[in-house]
Amino acid sequence: MTNRAKNSTLKAVLEVILYDNPATQDEIADKLGLTRRYVTKLLQPLIKEGVVRRAYILDLKKFEEFSEMFDEEKTSREHAGTFLIKDMLRDMAKHVCRQFDMSFEALLNYDSEMADEALRLDYVSNNMHEKVRSSVETVISINPYSEFSKTMVLGEVGYDLERIADHTCHIANFALQESDPIDDEMMETLKSMYKTSRKMLNQSMEAFLDERLELKDKVMDHEEKIHSLQRKALNNIATQMADDDMDKDRSNYYLSLSKVVKAFERIGDISIEIIDTAGEFYRNIPRTTTPERFRRTRS
Repeated sequence: MTNRAKNSTLKAVLEVILYDNPATQDEIADKLGLTRRYVTKLLQPLIKEGVVRRAYILDLKKFEEFSEMFDEEKTSREHAGTFLIKDMLRDMAKHVCRQFDMSFEALLNYDSEMADEALRLDYVSNNMHEKVRSSVETVISINPYSEFSKTMVLGEVGYDLERIADHTCHIANFALQESDPIDDEMMETLKSMYKTSRKMLNQSMEAFLDERLELKDKVMDHEEKIHSLQRKALNNIATQMADDDMDKDRSNYYLSLSKVVKAFERIGDISIEIIDTAGEFYRNIPRTTTPERFRRTRS
């Protein structure tokens, strides 16, 4: 087994200890589908140094001294409590991106089965958010060394990812519920909105997880583009509505299409919120209390 695979398994064992409060190594092994012997082998060095205490408690302060065993570069604000939760956020971001990609592909190809699958992925996104939320509460309650406000920020980012997942559902629902095709010009605009908001999501999470705060300039440039595309898309919808002899079904079509456009815009706005959160987390740069969309209208 490679070191990467071994470390991944050890992280899973430590998460079970931290959040499930197992009484024996047999419980840990059963939970993860491992042998008790292998769990013992993984934990033995940590038990010897007092990082894990029977039965079974993870000393987060001592764990901080051992977290370099995972061969991952720490950021300037990393500590034992954030180390495990940030790993959850990394996994959640990958999952939400998959949900986003699948939702748009369903729209692009009028694929109702894929749209259904994307909507099912949203249940996983909600569960992952709940795990992050409960983990933040656990770390705060058991780790007297944690910085309360810094740890709470991790929960905020989990909530932001869950909100982005919710907005992708509008895209999947359009593919599922609307049979009328989107005209070529509008589809090209939606493709650009998807690509731009997807880049914003990737770069904002990279900024937060890896302390890449220099990415903010790129994200802000993308923000200008996505709002320009939004105006173009809404003007296109308004023009089509004016030329259309609408019945109730066509009215619902345009309403649903407007929600898709809004979803891309909101994913971009939330990405801005995430990268602002990264500035506060790493550099203590205060975030404005004014929502981003109101800041834009006032400028």
